[in-house]
Amino acid sequence: MSTYDAVKDLALTIDGYDLEPLEQEVAREFTLRRTVVVLRGGGEEGRGEEVDYNPVIQQEFQARSAELAVAGEHTLESFSLLQSGQTEYRRWALESAALDLALRQAGKSLGDAIGRTPQPLRFVVSTRVTNVLRWLELYPGVRFKLDPSRDWKDELVAQLSAAGVVDTVDFKGIYRGDFGMPPDPELYARIAAAFPGAWIEDPALVPETSRVLEPHRDRITWDAGIHEWSDVEALPFKPRCLNSKPSRFGSVKRLFDFYDACEREGIALYGGGQFELGIGRAQIQLLASLFHPDAPNDVAPSGYNATEPVAGLLVSPLELNSQAGFRS
Repeated sequence: MSTYDAVKDLALTIDGYDLEPLEQEVAREFTLRRTVVVLRGGGEEGRGEEVDYNPVIQQEFQARSAELAVAGEHTLESFSLLQSGQTEYRRWALESAALDLALRQAGKSLGDAIGRTPQPLRFVVSTRVTNVLRWLELYPGVRFKLDPSRDWKDELVAQLSAAGVVDTVDFKGIYRGDFGMPPDPELYARIAAAFPGAWIEDPALVPETSRVLEPHRDRITWDAGIHEWSDVEALPFKPRCLNSKPSRFGSVKRLFDFYDACEREGIALYGGGQFELGIGRAQIQLLASLFHPDAPNDVAPSGYNATEPVAGLLVSPLELNSQAGFRS
């Protein structure tokens, strides 16, 4: 039985819903806005998080406080089919809330439903490189996912390399717009050599960069372009490992089918997030603890997203509490 088969027929009763705004300053002069979808039914509530980065989209969504046609008797699968016209982020918010509610109405945890037990969760911290040493002062065992750039001086690269704390380097070569970075064979070669044990995420593969990365091809992983299993089949070569960001998949079925296919094909996974501010962070942590706990999961507790390093945070590995629903 597939992983999705274990949950698709869960009964789901929805009486109504609420939309709750969330916001947090994640960088100087940049406040992130998110929306929590709360589905209510049978004396229970299920929660999911809309992670679109566009604040206008979030404001428009929050204004739809009585417009979504979600009430009624469903299964998880029939509810999912009703969301097929939504954007991936919106669909994930609605479907993750529905999965949470259906499991809570059934009195089951996600692990119970799919026959998996949450394991201690290893995580890395994704942060500005200028904060790395300060995080290390507070948490000597912390490890990192970093975004290299040409601004990195040789002494900084040497210092980070000697520290041996970088698990993943993200070139962001697949992104477009403000987040994207152009192909840079000189940078790729320099960073690949400096961090021989790190995964190399989302390089922009053009002839020049492909040549310099050829000796490191078994360390190349993908993130931004992975929305379903067919995206993996379309890659230029079979990867050893991939970054799995649940909200990119939109539907629970696409995500769970992806997990099954990666396990079948021997492709390792590590988790990634989208600056979730609420329940979405707990949900991606739970998924990572169920499917790929001992990996460099970029799902650190949200306190690590602070603009400045702070003391008193939980450290890796995280021990998650199993409870009814899609939550920990």
